[in-house]
Amino acid sequence: MPAPGTNIDKYIACAALVPDCPFEATAPTEEELLKMVAAHAAHTHRITEVTPELAAKVKAAIQNRPSD
Repeated sequence: MPAPGTNIDKYIACAALVPDCPFEATAPTEEELLKMVAAHAAHTHRITEVTPELAAKVKAAIQNRPSD
C-alpha cells in the first residue's frame, strides 16, 4: 500500500466558476469528480445541459491534490 500523500486526488472548488459558491469536491478520479460536479450543478445551480464551453471550464478548474 502506498504511503500517505503519495496518491493524487482530483479536486474542484465551484467558486472558481461560480463566485461565492462554497461547494468543494475531491475524488480519486476525474470521472468520479465530474459526476459529483454534475449533481451539484443540477441541484444547486439548476444547470441541466452541459455545453462544451462549460465542460472545458470545469475541466480547467480541476486540480491535482495529494490524498491523505
